[in-house]
Amino acid sequence: MPTGAAPAPSVTSVAAAQADAACAHPVYLTIDTGHMGVAPLVADVLARQGVKATFFLANERTQAVGPRPEGSTLDDAWAPWWQQLAAQGHDFGSHTWAHVVWRADEAGGFRVQPTAGPRSGQRLHMTPADYCEQLARPARRFAQMTGQPGQTGQTGQPMRAMFRAPGGKTSPALLAAAQSCGWTHVPWTPNGFLGDELASDRFPNARLLARALKNVREGDILLMHLGIWSRQDPWAPAVLEPLIVGLKAKGLCFATLRAHPQFARIGAAPR
Repeated sequence: MPTGAAPAPSVTSVAAAQADAACAHPVYLTIDTGHMGVAPLVADVLARQGVKATFFLANERTQAVGPRPEGSTLDDAWAPWWQQLAAQGHDFGSHTWAHVVWRADEAGGFRVQPTAGPRSGQRLHMTPADYCEQLARPARRFAQMTGQPGQTGQTGQPMRAMFRAPGGKTSPALLAAAQSCGWTHVPWTPNGFLGDELASDRFPNARLLARALKNVREGDILLMHLGIWSRQDPWAPAVLEPLIVGLKAKGLCFATLRAHPQFARIGAAPR
């Protein structure tokens, strides 16, 4: 397990933990970054439905959204949005800084392919130390974004020492390298794959909603994104709210990974 002392819990985090504990038949909604075109609408749905989620953060390319110009998910334009989510009691982990997709193990490290940043699309070699830096950099930026404005040295709410590998692609060597620098990987469960990254002509929203309502069971870790560039008919928020309502009607409730039996005890991210 990751080392490092966790900060004293805030009033918000205590309330969020109490809400997680009150969920008797949980599913765990996890949300990876994306183009952010639907991000404000997703946040509205979560607030309206009283759902707390776990977000995995990478610095991905974004659309222009309202007053926010095109940029990246962790830039200054989006910092207040993340700060608001942190204040609301959501949970947070790393998705690697440059959305680095593992492709293969090789001598001295890994063959990877970032899909964000100046080297997007290139096949690169990363050492274990390089990969650990990719995991830690979102944690440092998250602490900056969620700090209190105007207070010098304030580092804000910490990200927890958990990550999701982009595309879910890992190897035993990659997981061991991440564990060696304090990070625990969080996959999704098979029934929790909500399909928002699939082609909308073959997997329309109505089909994906029906499939999820049929298949999701207690304990599942659900996966969605804050916008997928390749999907023409956005999955969120069109499917998200009826999915939440439908799962609640089946007697399920939503908790963050702070309440998950495998991931609850993960502490603050190493930075």
